[in-house]
Amino acid sequence: MAEERLDAIVVGAGPAGITAAKTLAEAGLAAVVLERGQYPGAKNVWGGILYREPTEQFAPGFEEEAPLERPIIEQRYMLLTEDAAMSATYRSEQLATPPYNSYTVMRSTFDQWYASKAEEAGAEVYPEFTVTDLLWEDGAVVGVTTGDEEGELLAKVVVLADGANSLLAQRAGLHDEWQPIEQALVAKEIIALPAEKIEDRFNLPAGKGTALEIFGESTWGMLGYGFIYTNKESISIGTGALLQDLIDSGRNVNDMLDRFKRHPAIAPLLDGGETVEYAAHLIPEGGYKRMPRLFTDGAVVVGDAAGFVNPLNREGVNLAMLSGKLAAQAIIEANERDDFSVAALSRYRELLDESVIMKDLFTIRNVTDFAHARPHLLQDYPNLLSDVARTYLTVDGRTQAEKQRAIMRTLWSVPKRQLLDDAIGAFKALAR
Repeated sequence: MAEERLDAIVVGAGPAGITAAKTLAEAGLAAVVLERGQYPGAKNVWGGILYREPTEQFAPGFEEEAPLERPIIEQRYMLLTEDAAMSATYRSEQLATPPYNSYTVMRSTFDQWYASKAEEAGAEVYPEFTVTDLLWEDGAVVGVTTGDEEGELLAKVVVLADGANSLLAQRAGLHDEWQPIEQALVAKEIIALPAEKIEDRFNLPAGKGTALEIFGESTWGMLGYGFIYTNKESISIGTGALLQDLIDSGRNVNDMLDRFKRHPAIAPLLDGGETVEYAAHLIPEGGYKRMPRLFTDGAVVVGDAAGFVNPLNREGVNLAMLSGKLAAQAIIEANERDDFSVAALSRYRELLDESVIMKDLFTIRNVTDFAHARPHLLQDYPNLLSDVARTYLTVDGRTQAEKQRAIMRTLWSVPKRQLLDDAIGAFKALAR
């Protein structure tokens, strides 16, 4: 096999892969990014929230030049039953004043811009390059191929940033095929609406945005949630659930989204809008306990391909970027010793363990199992709370004392053993 090799090949031009390539190029290493889409972002899907930190760390001054939509000045949570909605909102002047905490963003434009920052640093980005397999030499990964003899490219190390369903990570022996319990399937639409309608319907100042996370009937009561994020002149709306639950229930995520959009609390927000984009996407939900191996001789895995998603706190892109940086840092150190063995690249795991990625994923390691074992959390309890609220707010001739007794009867209708089990389970799920 030819000896001329790049320092690094990055497969995938998402935030993780681009951050890795940019960091490597800034250190003087020859890095190439291979992206199967027509351009970076063409095939990438996310909910739509970009956090200022750590983006500012990796692309200083991005707020002045990146294609951003709206700064998020408030967070709303909604709990839906079939015919009711209960909400909690946090809006702050601190969130509404620069520097903002987060923005809504379109991947198709942001990823192209971010890739250009890597190119400015010296990395090369090649779209429409589909990697089909890895190249091996003496048990180590030494490059990639498109399947054609002319499509082989060699490197000292390969960074696998090819998304949630990473076939290359499987081929590298880093993990088996993901199981349905380890992935969520999300359907998303972008619905065009004039800016003034968005601001009127969501009670927003001009140019500012909101983020809604919506539980319960948004997913037919399955573990997952719906979301609505406001863009400049459109709304991103989506919903999803664990793939295992969709399979077991026989329900379709497209039908779930349509049903969500028709809910009486949601439909007025979308009225008159036109769907301009639809996408479906797998999201890794395995978490800390089901995390794959992250490195082997000549290769590391980053971002969604490594399962770096925190569903409880709506974090994915920021963790992907950070993982790309840490992988690049480990590669830079390995390059200094000219050693890309599994022992040398284990430095990547050390850096991850010291970072917020592993610390936070460890903290929530039991949450998915806890919630998945208790479907009544998003089915029975929302209905219970709705009944309580309706009783309290209804003026029907009963005295307040009578309504209070009715509310207590509703609350005490929940089996005490179930309440105790849920309380203890929640404590254990969040305990370190």
